[in-house]
This record gives sequence, C-alpha cells and structure tokens, in this order.
Amino acid sequence: MTARREAFEEIGLAMNDHQLPVGYEVEHLTELPANLAMTELGVRPCVAYLKTPPPSARNRDPDAARDLLPKLDAKEVAAVFTAPFYNFLREKDLDPQTRTTVPGEWYKGSWHSWHETAWRMHQFFVPVTPATVFHADSKPRPARTADERPPETTGANMPIASAKGKTLPGKPSQSSLQPPLPRSFYSIAGDALQQPRYRVFGMTARILVDAARVAYGEEPEYEHNSHFGDEEMMDRLLKIGRLSPKRKEGEILTRDVMMEAAKAKM
Repeated sequence: MTARREAFEEIGLAMNDHQLPVGYEVEHLTELPANLAMTELGVRPCVAYLKTPPPSARNRDPDAARDLLPKLDAKEVAAVFTAPFYNFLREKDLDPQTRTTVPGEWYKGSWHSWHETAWRMHQFFVPVTPATVFHADSKPRPARTADERPPETTGANMPIASAKGKTLPGKPSQSSLQPPLPRSFYSIAGDALQQPRYRVFGMTARILVDAARVAYGEEPEYEHNSHFGDEEMMDRLLKIGRLSPKRKEGEILTRDVMMEAAKAKM
C-alpha cells in the first residue's frame, strides 16, 4: 500500500482500481532488493503490472499512456515516461524507425566506484513524444468523452515508470562515486521536453535494468552489475551506525564512510 500511495501522491495513479478508467487494473507482482541512494535513503522497488482492457464500445483503442494521463507533483517528480520494457535490456532502440528518425542514441554506460565496488552508471534516452514523456510542468490535455475515439499515439501498451529528479547534495568531490561526475551531468540545458530524447539515469535506470532482468530472464546486452540491490552494503552501514531513522542535516555517504563500512565485520 505504501508504493500505491506514493504513486497516487506523485503521479496521480488512483489508490483503488475502481477509480481507474473502466477495465484498467493494477496487479502487484513482487518487490526487489532495496537500493541505496547517496542521500542515505533506502528504496525498495515494488513491481506492478498495469492491465490494459481489450477494445470495447466505450474505448475502441485503449492506451494506458493516454487514458491514465499523469498528474504530476513538481515537488516530488521531475517527469513520467513510457518506453518498451524489453528495451531496457538492449543497447539500441528496438524500433528500427526510431533509430533512423530520432536523433541520439538509446543507451550509454560507464563504470565508477561506488560502495567501494565497481558500479555501472546506466543512461537511457527515451524518445520524446506527446504520449511517452510527461514533464511536471506540462499542461494537461483536455479530457475526452467515453464515446470519442482516441487520437492515434505511439505509446500504446507500454509499462509506466516514474522518474524522480534529484540533485546530489554537497560538492562533487564529497561523493563516494569515483571518478566523480561533473555537476553538469545532473542538469539538462533548456526544456527537457524540447529535446529529442529524455534521459533516465542513476538509481531509476538501475532499478529498471534489474526489473527487466527478472521479468524476461535475460541479461542485458551491455555491461552491468550482476547483483541486485544494495542490501549487503546497507547491512554494513547499519553496523557502523549509519542509516538511522533520522539523518543529520548535511550528512552524506562520503568515500571515507563507505570505506569504513566495507571493512565492517558481518
């Protein structure tokens, strides 16, 4: 229920199925191992499946990306995007036409040291269309009547995921991510919706990769971490007194802290 409530507060996904458009259902599938953010927050991904109803007289062309238009809270969420779930296991766009018509590439990755171990920074670049990326500042489109035929879109039958936009606290040199990423890495020049692709990276990208690995029983085409989540390191941090219920202001996971945790006896 916590994940469902968060989805309601952040993107407006109804708390109960009977509040969704007719025929849509949300089925809880599983939970994945917790991930650790540099802000000392543990995030446990909850995976659910949004069932799209078959065509009917009330909705001749069901499209979750259109029928469940996100209502974003700019204080919580930077954007909501949709993309073919299987594509998060691939280095290139699945759609050949997208490869030739949309500038830029689908995937970039680089290795860094995080938790005093090798950590893969994934970056995915989702093609931007009116039906695939919704920014928190986007103006809502007018609602359609039940009998009105929906306009054609390119976002049909795609899983929905949310992306929180956060800036890491402190100076880049304080981060335990080595080599550190430049401050410019965490910002995009201009309006994100005016770019041909919307970037998904960091913990959001890592969770999507792990969820796709479980869902399809396949490993990605690109290099990646073999383990799921960060629960072992979280246990080590707890051993040295970190990850308390109330975090001290300005306290972040520096490299020194992570080195100390790595030496903790389990």
